[in-house]
Amino acid sequence: MTSCRIAFRILTGLLLAGLVVSAHAAELPAVFTAALKQAGIPLDHVAVVVQPLDAAAPVLSHNAEAALNPASVMKLVTSFAALNQLGPDYVWTTDVWASGRVEDGVLHGDLVIKGHGDPTLTLERMWLLQRQLRARGVRHIRGNLVLDLSHFDLPAIDPGAFDGEPFALYNAAPGALVANFNTTSLRLKPYADQVLIVPDIALPGVTLTSRLVLTDGAECNGWKGSLTPAFPDPERLELVVSGSYARGCGEQAWSLNLFGPAASFDFIFRGLWAESGGTLTGATVAGRAPQSEPLLKFSSVPLTEALIRLNKHSNNLMTRNLFLTLGAERNGAPATLEKGAQAVRDALARRGVSTHKLVLENGAGLSRIERTSADALNQLLRAAYNSPLFAEFQSALPIVALDGTLKRRFNGSALAGNAHLKTGSLRDVSALAGYVYTVNGQRVSFVMLVNHANARRSEAAQRALLEWVLAGEGLSSGASR
Repeated sequence: MTSCRIAFRILTGLLLAGLVVSAHAAELPAVFTAALKQAGIPLDHVAVVVQPLDAAAPVLSHNAEAALNPASVMKLVTSFAALNQLGPDYVWTTDVWASGRVEDGVLHGDLVIKGHGDPTLTLERMWLLQRQLRARGVRHIRGNLVLDLSHFDLPAIDPGAFDGEPFALYNAAPGALVANFNTTSLRLKPYADQVLIVPDIALPGVTLTSRLVLTDGAECNGWKGSLTPAFPDPERLELVVSGSYARGCGEQAWSLNLFGPAASFDFIFRGLWAESGGTLTGATVAGRAPQSEPLLKFSSVPLTEALIRLNKHSNNLMTRNLFLTLGAERNGAPATLEKGAQAVRDALARRGVSTHKLVLENGAGLSRIERTSADALNQLLRAAYNSPLFAEFQSALPIVALDGTLKRRFNGSALAGNAHLKTGSLRDVSALAGYVYTVNGQRVSFVMLVNHANARRSEAAQRALLEWVLAGEGLSSGASR
């Protein structure tokens, strides 16, 4: 075959491919494409799949095979893998040993705690763990607090590397021992002509310095944006907060990701222990748990309950810990990112979901490199629907205009209460995926991914497409377009 003929065939193929894409785009609802045009988002930066769950093929499919960044919609992938691999009643354990004799409420030795990645250790559950420890006779500890973090094997993580916001809660690093989502809560209190900063739980060794200027303003919207926290001296644990604070704000709670997981766990454990009247005289050190049976095995809430908080509030730390847990349970401890990624791929493959375009980094979508396709997400949604675990999977998703990350989205629309959708948002990324219930009683799988500089302006297009699906027009054929 001559080079001219080869070139002609290649050119013809490219033209035909373009015609196919154009044909798909032409059949997208006009109100949807008009909204995208108004937002300045080209169609080739958008992927859409809409398929009634009782149909053999999508009714809308545009750029379905494109590998795009799904942002937090990637949490659906990790959640689906977890339900299938671990089961809905899976629990994490946090194990505690007393390494000396216990007499009259006093432990004459070290208290050893080994974490297995429980992402649900809120303040309330930390209190319950300590209550169970006191019920076993330990009220005062005359030794060290030994933390065994060996269940996870992670590289050093810079919490500010993703977007330069190291104190943002969404950037909290995963860890084998994590308390209260690695949150440090501070209270800002106007007093005389200054603003006091008071921690909810004592932070021994940490200095809190307020350089806030108290203003007489009554307007308090966006008060967090005027605050700048920093540790200016790397040799000192001094948090300096600069900026301005309006007197009209009154007292406000401010939650930050200030320390690494082990340090935050230490502060919270010691703070709650002291509040209950306990004492702990030793230092906090890293170590390994003994091979003996632990004094206490503290179980987490079941996986299904964890998934509700994880997905409805798009909790990155919980997802990252779950991703690592999948790796440890599937491929053995210690957990690594590579083991987590392989476990997720294996779980999807077992359920017939394509992993061809799947790129995983942490399973939470807090990534510039994670990728999947709208087609693969549609396959996952349909596999979940046909699973005995569908109720558990769907119930964890935000409900439009009612709760979670969708509580204030599409308010005033007929969509309210009629769609369970996972949201995803990063710079240049906006995504939605889940299930829509039409006025005709159909259940429909819905995926929309936008990767473009104007992605944040895509909400009107999302609403237009969702309302088109809700109306149920054009959904009955089930024919691929």
